[in-house]
Amino acid sequence: MNDDLNGGLNDDGLPGEEDWDDEEFDAGLLEEELRQAAAVLDPVPAELQQIAVDAYALRDLDARVAELTFDSLVDALPVRGVGDAPRMLTFRAGEVTVDVEVSARGLMGQVLPPQPARIEVLGGPRPGSPLTADDLGRFTGDMPLSGPFALRLRTSGDVVVTEWLRA
Repeated sequence: MNDDLNGGLNDDGLPGEEDWDDEEFDAGLLEEELRQAAAVLDPVPAELQQIAVDAYALRDLDARVAELTFDSLVDALPVRGVGDAPRMLTFRAGEVTVDVEVSARGLMGQVLPPQPARIEVLGGPRPGSPLTADDLGRFTGDMPLSGPFALRLRTSGDVVVTEWLRA
């Protein structure tokens, strides 16, 4: 009866719950309007959005993690007179082996047994750099690596992700 006196409004001056029909209330429309308002009033920083996209890209549940079996910084004997020697890395996952040479000019490597593969160089908030291994498994990348990185290989039957290392 109080609603009739106030024009359908409750004591707070707002419409009462009984005044809403399910047909009038569109949850999808409300959600979209809230998303648009949040995008304008509190946008997600581009770097954070890229990190989220990269994290989602790492969700390969079927990917095998390639174990680091050789690192020239740890396992190789130092050579006198060599100033800026490239870093040699070997990763292994089952029958797949990846040999990588990291230098100031970029990286080059080979997938063994030799086979074509798509390779992404993962690192930080930037998108992965795509590389392609030829029929002999050879690949090169001329972008110098900085900070943490990993490789994701997609061969004809496997997805292999290496451990993360510092360049």
